[in-house]
Amino acid sequence: MSEAIIRPIQKKDNAEIASVIRKVLIDLGVPKVGTAYADKALDCMFETYNTDRAIYFVVEENGAIIGGAGVAQLENYDGNVCELQKMYFLKSARGRGIGSAMMEQCIAKAKAFNFDECYLETMTYMHAAQKLYKNTGFKLLDGPLGNTGHFSCPVQMLKTL
Repeated sequence: MSEAIIRPIQKKDNAEIASVIRKVLIDLGVPKVGTAYADKALDCMFETYNTDRAIYFVVEENGAIIGGAGVAQLENYDGNVCELQKMYFLKSARGRGIGSAMMEQCIAKAKAFNFDECYLETMTYMHAAQKLYKNTGFKLLDGPLGNTGHFSCPVQMLKTL
């Protein structure tokens, strides 16, 4: 078994990462409306993140993508805040420290892009993800920042960079 590699997304990864994210969302019982499942960007991730102050990483293992995450400017918000976006991993990737390694990559890039804070949205029952976020320094908020369109995600968190 080869080691999982975290690398920036390539155009050839678009269909595979979209499939991975949709599978994870379905497996976790996430609503298809008001979450990342319905995002237009899901089918063109390379193009979406191929812009200033944005990056998306995929995790590749044995030639297959098993997860990903990225950072980009928080939409519809007047502040120097980025959003941790579309951080999802197949079951085979979970519990192996890959999420922590991905968080390190994303936070390092957010800092390199000179953002002041990093925001995220998640589901109440995603306890393992919330534990990872809290261990990385994210704090719970009382409500959303900006308008991501993810109205079905009731948990919002923020980290000062």
